[in-house]
Amino acid sequence: MDFTTLGASPFQSFWWGGFECTDQLNAFGNRVDFLPLTGHLPLLDEDYAALAPFNLRTVREGIRWAHIEKTPYQYDFSTVKIMLDAGQRHGIQQVWDLCHFGYPDDLTPLHPMFARRFAALCRAFVDFYRSQQPTGTLIVTPINEVSFISWLGGDARGTSPYCNGNGWQVKYELMRAYIEGANALREADPSIRLLTTEPLIAIAPRFGASAREIREAREAHTNQFQATDILCGRLCPELGGHPTLLDIVGFNYYYDNQWQLNPHYIMGWNDDVPDPRLRPLRQLLREAYRRYERPFAITETSHPAEDRPVWLRMIGQECAAVLAEGLPLWGACLYPVVDRPDWDHLDQWHRSGLWDADLSRPGPARVLHQPSAEALLEAQAMVAAARPRRAPALVS
Repeated sequence: MDFTTLGASPFQSFWWGGFECTDQLNAFGNRVDFLPLTGHLPLLDEDYAALAPFNLRTVREGIRWAHIEKTPYQYDFSTVKIMLDAGQRHGIQQVWDLCHFGYPDDLTPLHPMFARRFAALCRAFVDFYRSQQPTGTLIVTPINEVSFISWLGGDARGTSPYCNGNGWQVKYELMRAYIEGANALREADPSIRLLTTEPLIAIAPRFGASAREIREAREAHTNQFQATDILCGRLCPELGGHPTLLDIVGFNYYYDNQWQLNPHYIMGWNDDVPDPRLRPLRQLLREAYRRYERPFAITETSHPAEDRPVWLRMIGQECAAVLAEGLPLWGACLYPVVDRPDWDHLDQWHRSGLWDADLSRPGPARVLHQPSAEALLEAQAMVAAARPRRAPALVS
């Protein structure tokens, strides 16, 4: 692969900040709305200004479909305008999620009009966005983490449509909407860049596994690519997927993304005695890159509590190693960059951001986690020192 054919990275910085923007129905059937809950919406200017010392000039944001479309085919983008204006004031590049786990009250992925309604939203968003910002690169994620939300809503009853044993059908319908939406986005603006955001996982069989168990673990591991395979037409071609819809491939990677299949057991990434089945992130990224041969990014990564700095340094080391191989890694997103609570238990905050939330002060107030800040600067230095052999120069 000649990386020069991929073009230059469209992102303003290699390191991004991600603001939790879910508007889903949680496990108890309650609508959550994290933009105001985390304080990001009222503190937009403060949050964006705080990114500058860390050279985080690209952010992931969400439009909150459930709040945009209260009545079918009628859209209120007033909050998005507030966010766009703040981005303009601070020179922040915003990458937009159109569906981040939440759907309007009258829709689920299994509704017969779901795909049509989503495609209409995509067209309306582009019309609105270009009325505000006629020029510049627009990067969009149509639907965030199809693999995860189809499991949560289709198999684990954790969100709409609250099913069990129906994960594949939910995934199939979400990808129908994804493809129709991506086509609508491209029709409205052929210059749009599409960014996928799917989990990157590793599944291993138990020690002493039978041949059948080894096959099952291998199949479960490969199934992580189903949504992206559908998008590019390798799987379920009747949905209209096509290689041209696969643009920038994003991978979400967290501390619990590697596990043993049966019985389920999360392999500790920082154990005193490493699990021999644990795979380095660079290896997982290399495997995924070889599958699609597209530029890619780590679109979400973070760790809760005191291990945050250790995790950030590890991410920096792995990114640097990938770049040193000459692979087209275009970014890494700290998600969340400001702390967030649990979806189902809103009084439990994860302590996983670069900034913690001080709930004793209005906002809630932001408190920089100094050990994480120092670790981020170290990680950034590692990446800056790793010069790709053939890829275009990246902004670090």
